[in-house]
Amino acid sequence: MMQNFNAESFKQFLRVFFGRGILVQISLVIILIFVFSALLAPILTPYTPLEQDLTQMFANPSAAHLLGTDNIGRDFFTRLLYGAQISLVVSLLSSVWAGVVGIILGLIAGYFEGLASSIIMRVIDAQLSIPSLIFSMVLGMVIGQSIPGMAIAIGIGAIPSYTRMVYGMVLSLKHNDYITAAALVGQSETKILLKHLLPNCFAPLIVIFTMSLGTAIMVEAGLAYLGVGIAAPTPAWGVMVSEGYKYLTQHPRLAILPGLCVMLVVVAFNIVGDGLRDALDPRLRGKL
Repeated sequence: MMQNFNAESFKQFLRVFFGRGILVQISLVIILIFVFSALLAPILTPYTPLEQDLTQMFANPSAAHLLGTDNIGRDFFTRLLYGAQISLVVSLLSSVWAGVVGIILGLIAGYFEGLASSIIMRVIDAQLSIPSLIFSMVLGMVIGQSIPGMAIAIGIGAIPSYTRMVYGMVLSLKHNDYITAAALVGQSETKILLKHLLPNCFAPLIVIFTMSLGTAIMVEAGLAYLGVGIAAPTPAWGVMVSEGYKYLTQHPRLAILPGLCVMLVVVAFNIVGDGLRDALDPRLRGKL
C-alpha cells in the first residue's frame, strides 16, 4: 500500500530533491522563470507580439527594445515571452490529456488483462515503433496547425509512456493481499482501480509528467521549425528559429535566442524530472 505522505515524508522529499546537486536547483529556477515569464508576458512588455514598426527593422538591443527587433520591426523580447506562453500551453494540454488517456488504458490493460489488454498493448507497441516526431508531424498535418491541434497531436505521441508505466505497476500490485481483500469485501472494480491501484502510481506518474512537459516543448518547437506545427506569425519558438535562420550570419540573435530558450527549458525539465525520480523512489534515496 502507498505510504502516507506526512510532514516528515515531505521534509525528506525536499532534502533528497535539493540534495541532488546545484544542477537541480538551477533547473528549478529556470522552470520558474519560464512559467512566470509566460504568465506575466502582458505585464513584462508594453508591446504585442504581432506589433510591427517597419522603421525599426533589425534594431539593436536598446532601452526601448531589450533584445532588439526582427526583420519586420517586432519587439524580439516580447515575442520570446509570448513564445514561452504558447510552449507552456501546448506542453500542459498535451501532457495532461495524454496522461489521462494513458492512465485509463494502463489501468484497464493491467487489471483486466485478456483480450482488452492484448489489443491495448499491441496498439501501444505499434505506436512505439514509430519515432514520436514523425508520428506527431503526420498527425499535425492532418489535425491542423493550431494550438489545440498541436496539443492533440503531441499528446497522442506521449500516451504510450503513461500506459506502459501504469500497466506495469498494476500488474505488479493487483495480486497483493490488500487488493484481494478489497475484492473479497465487495468493493467494485472501479473503486479498487481508483482507490488502491492508481495512488500507488502517483510517484512515477509525476516523474513522467515532468519529463513529458520538456519533450512536448521540444516536439512543438521542432514541428514549428519544420513548418508543420504552429504557423507564423504566431510567436512560437520554433517559428522564430525558422524565421531567424535566414539571417543567421547578419543577425544571429534572431535564431540563437529562441533556440537557446528551447534547449534550456527542455534540459531543465529533464533534470528536475530526474531529481523527482530520486526523491520519490525510496530505493534511490540517500544515493548519489
